[in-house]
Parts: sequence; structure tokens; C-alpha cells
Amino acid sequence: MFIKGQSIASVAEMGCCGCFGFAFAKKQKKSTPNSNVRDHIAQKLLLNDEVEDDDDDDDEEEEDEEEDNCSYGDDMSETEKGDHEAFKNPSERSEDILLYRTQNGLICREFPVKETRTVVRSEDENGNKMVNEYVREYKIGSGSYGKVVLYRSQVDGKHYAIKAFHKSHLLKLRVAPSETAMTDVLREVLIMKMLNHPNIVNLIEVIDDPNADHFYMVLEYVEGKWVFEGAGPPGGLGQNVSRRYLRDIVSGLMYLHSHNIVHGDIKPDNLLVTAAGTVKIGDFSVSQVFEDEKDELRRSPGTPVFTAPECCLGLTYHGKAADTWAVGVTLYCMILGRYPFLGDTLQDTYDKIVNDQIWLPEGLNPQLKNLIEGLLCKDPAQRLSLEMVAVHPWVVGDVGPIPQFICWCKRNKLKNEQISDESMIIDTD
Repeated sequence: MFIKGQSIASVAEMGCCGCFGFAFAKKQKKSTPNSNVRDHIAQKLLLNDEVEDDDDDDDEEEEDEEEDNCSYGDDMSETEKGDHEAFKNPSERSEDILLYRTQNGLICREFPVKETRTVVRSEDENGNKMVNEYVREYKIGSGSYGKVVLYRSQVDGKHYAIKAFHKSHLLKLRVAPSETAMTDVLREVLIMKMLNHPNIVNLIEVIDDPNADHFYMVLEYVEGKWVFEGAGPPGGLGQNVSRRYLRDIVSGLMYLHSHNIVHGDIKPDNLLVTAAGTVKIGDFSVSQVFEDEKDELRRSPGTPVFTAPECCLGLTYHGKAADTWAVGVTLYCMILGRYPFLGDTLQDTYDKIVNDQIWLPEGLNPQLKNLIEGLLCKDPAQRLSLEMVAVHPWVVGDVGPIPQFICWCKRNKLKNEQISDESMIIDTD
């Protein structure tokens, strides 16, 4: 059984899937009852990690019949379905906001995502499967919505991580009373089309042939693994590495929040590290967009052990503050190699998150202790903001405050304001 204080390395041994957030729970194979197996599966679901089958079929054509027939929320009560619908449909739908921004050129990238309306599936001279210019190498992740496969482009020779979906499967998979998994995927695409930041996984191309069932998201390939790869007890990643990673996470999340985007599932699995040691935030499948600073949500779709206290109570909460709590849990894990609040069941975990005091070892760096306690403050109104984290003494260290990123849309805004000011001066003269 996974007990309180168990290390991240032990969690990794359970088979965490950290490839672009494809960590959905599959239907389990029937087996002889075994208490250890049940405990293992229960903890996997608490961590929102996939309980994988032993067989790993790389055949691009094969689609799991169980996945086709299952639907997220089939075992929900009517009240729970209503709660989920409330989360999926804030007062102003993310999809409507995203479409408005797209139609009015309000995107944060100098060069738009490439959109390809034709799918050509073939083989290269070595018999390797191809999608358009991309040569398939091997699968690097999977989940209920689809799979993530490593491809190499014949045009530029670079590797790309491609999320592959079957539209027919997405349309059958209901995630809320009035929405299917296709809604989630299309919202994720729309969000990623907006983004351009060094600490965000970049969407390169969308391949969607209206006459084909296949749908692809071509993403930059981050060669490194999730942030806990290689971390072992008892010291986690160490303060220097954790500080560097945290600075990247906060920089990327501040960028998202400044564009009124709530990630909704910040956790190590969704934080990929490049060969150069840069952290990039991935998986926007449960993210939401708001028209203004009013980021109120009702139910959290994120991972239980990273859920903020206010989200455990079934009340309205602020998405940005919940993201910040998840950053605190991630930092705690990086420093101490374990989760701050983890019970044997979902309800036990929520009870600990809401009621238990955080444990920190004696002798911990006082500045780091202050930062962790500020991030994991149970009162969201008193919780540290990301702006405060960016200038916190422990984060600043010997490097300095996290630099402000001037994104494309902000540069354009500043440029237009400057032109407007100059025009006013000329008119006055």
C-alpha cells in the first residue's frame, strides 16, 4: 500500500505516464482479487495515472474496443454530472472566447499554427508508417482520448510528438451531458493556437482532413522526461534544481494567467524538461479561458493530490489560485520527494488537504519554508500570488527575480500605443 510519506521514486515505479498528460484511467483487466493490487489501483486513480495493461500495441490502426464503448461520467450521479457541466460551462464559454479571439486576430504568436486539411497515410522506403511528411518511430504515451507518437519530419529532419485521435471515438465519448471528448480536444487546440512562450509546449501543426477519421496535433518534441525523472528519496531534486524548475513553471503559468487562461492540472506529469534543463508546461486538455479576471469555477477536473482545499469543498473557487496551490504541491514534491497530502482513498485525501497541517522537516531553509507555506496556504485569499513568488527571496536566490516575458501580443499593444501617442503629438503640433 502507498502510505503517507512514500517517495516520488516509489510512485514512479508504479508506472506513471508523463507524456503530455495522457494519464487517464483505463478499464481494468479482470483478475484474481488481491488486496495489494486493489491498493495499487486505488492510489493510481488518486494520482490520476493510467493503470496500464502489460501489452503495449504500437499498431497505429488498432483502437481499443473498451475505450470506444466507455464514456467518462457513466458512473456519475445526476448531481455530479451537473457539477461537471458547471465546470465545463462557465458563464462565458471558453470556446466562444477563443473563437472570438481567433476571429479578431487576438492571438499571442507572430506566426500562426500551420493547418493542414489533407491526411496522406503511407510508408517510407523502409516500411515505416507515415502521416504526410512525418515518419513514425514509436509510441510515447496513450490514454482514453488517443495516443502520443514520436515522428520524424522528412522535411526538416526534426522529431515531433504527435497526438493522434480518431474523431469518431471522440464524438462517442461523452464527458458531460451536452459535450463529448471532441469538445475537449478542440478547446485544447484553440488554446494552444494562442500560445507562444519558452516554458509552454508549442503546437506546430494541426492535421484535420474533413474526409478522414484521423486527427493530429503536431507538437514540439521535448526530449527530456517529467520533472521527477531520476529523483529519489530522501532529498527530492535538491534546492538548486528545484529552484530552476520552479522559476520556469512560474514564468509559464504567469504568462497563461496574464492571458486569462487557467491550466487546471499543474503537476509533474505535465511538466516536461528539455535536454537543456528548461521546463515546459504541457497538456491543456482541461484548461479554461476567461474573458476577464473573473476566473470562477465550480468543480476541479485536475488530479486529486494536487487539488486546492477550496476545490475539495464543492464550492465556487478561483482557477488561478487553484493553479498556484498546485505549484506549491509540485515544489513540495521536488524538494521532499513526496506528496504533502495523500490518503488511502479519494475522500481521505480531500480530508487531509482541507484539514491537515503541512509537515516540513526541521532545519529546512527558512526562506524555502516560508515560500512553501505561502503557496500551500489553505485560504486562497491569503495564498501567495505568482507575482509574489517571482520576487520571493528563495526564488530570487543569486539569479534575480523571474524576468517579465514580453509576449507577441503585448509587444504589439505597446507598439500600437506608441504609434497612437506619436500621432497625438503630431496632431497637437
